[in-house]
Amino acid sequence: MTAEEHPELLQRWNATLRAARAGHEGPDPTPYGRNLLSRWAEPQRRYHTVDHLRAVLDRIDELADQGGEGGELELVRLAAWFHDAVYRPDRSENEERSATLAEKALTEAGLTEHEVREVARLVRLTISHDPPEGDLNGETLCDADLAILATDPDTYRGYTAAVREEYAFVPDPAFREGRATILRHLLTLPRLFHTPYGAAVWEERARENMERELKELAGPTGPTEPTEPTEPTGGA
Repeated sequence: MTAEEHPELLQRWNATLRAARAGHEGPDPTPYGRNLLSRWAEPQRRYHTVDHLRAVLDRIDELADQGGEGGELELVRLAAWFHDAVYRPDRSENEERSATLAEKALTEAGLTEHEVREVARLVRLTISHDPPEGDLNGETLCDADLAILATDPDTYRGYTAAVREEYAFVPDPAFREGRATILRHLLTLPRLFHTPYGAAVWEERARENMERELKELAGPTGPTEPTEPTEPTGGA
């Protein structure tokens, strides 16, 4: 898959990078966009694909349209491009490596030190999806990334099936236990979504979807007791 197959995404990347560095000189953004799109199209991906990237960008736009959440939306959009740019299901340092990639690429691309540092911070925030109170940039990115949890039941099942395919190397009992542990943790959080729009529109459906999935995982062959996975198994 090449960038030519996603011209609208490449155009969005170019517009975002140019807007983020408004007034700054920098190289042509197109090669950076092509590189990122090739990363998002790697063969080991089933959920963390170009479609996921597009969905997160669309949800950022939706949040902006519904209330303007996010103090520096162009930086939030750049963070979306980088947040899973490095992705290997069998590795636990994907977010850190993605943030490091953002630091290198965006420095070369002409962003200021503040802008580079902020994008990298946002990428690292997707490890926990727990932005501090008042972090408008972080709230917007984390809500957009987790919005898949609040989709209709059929779309949600497609999401969980794609996650399972990414973790095909994990035996089914271990996957079920790891996935159930993640869901239990998310369900104990006081809130999944931090923006006003996300909390009002996405929270209830997301919890319904996760509760249903947890019951399915706890079926005849599913886990009966909480476990602590040593690797991120089947994360959102």
